[in-house]
Amino acid sequence: MTYPDYDALYERACERKGGEAAVEAMLPRIASKQRLKKLGSDRYLAEFTRKVFQSGFVWRVVDQKWKNFEEVFWDFDIPRLLMMPEDMLDRKAQDPAIIRNYNKVRTVLDNAAMIAETERREDKSFGQFIADWPSDDVVSLWQYLKREGSRLGGNTGPYALRTLGVDTFLLTADVEAFLRNHEIVDSGIGSRRAQQAAQNYFNDLRHQSGRSLSELSRIVSFGIGQNRGGVATSNNQ
Repeated sequence: MTYPDYDALYERACERKGGEAAVEAMLPRIASKQRLKKLGSDRYLAEFTRKVFQSGFVWRVVDQKWKNFEEVFWDFDIPRLLMMPEDMLDRKAQDPAIIRNYNKVRTVLDNAAMIAETERREDKSFGQFIADWPSDDVVSLWQYLKREGSRLGGNTGPYALRTLGVDTFLLTADVEAFLRNHEIVDSGIGSRRAQQAAQNYFNDLRHQSGRSLSELSRIVSFGIGQNRGGVATSNNQ
């Protein structure tokens, strides 16, 4: 089967979103490898935590309380968090300043430990670890976060990576619908088989266009689903 090429996808996106200028204005930007390298491990933990709490919840509410999260968890200082006793964790989970959900609060410690262990094993900062990961196999990074971290499976880990500026496509509802409609994916979207098929397709689009995976993911989403012109971001894009 011949899959839609980049030119066809871009043309459709422009038709649905009001032209080339409108599309370009809504595309995500990725961070440089140098920026990812320099970003502190605390900021990676903070974004993982934000996305864990946003999963299945109203994102706006989490964002409104985020200053409190930073204060309660000591600006996500990993060495300090790893010294925290269990009874203190219990108290923090009941703090009304944040969202009181013990299972999600627990992920702060679990993911702090994951980051610290990654740094110990790889003998590099977590930022360097992320920056070194090849974008043509970003699904393996998704799998790493799912396997080694806590509640970072599904779209939670990939969304966190995208927010941090890592070059990654997203398997949102719109993107998944596109991949299934064109029989690029024919198994469970969380399976390694499906993710690898999606990776292969996006790698091919990148070779055609020279664009980042993040941009291509958004362009694909613009061609399917609800057409909301002028909307810069969407959970499905």
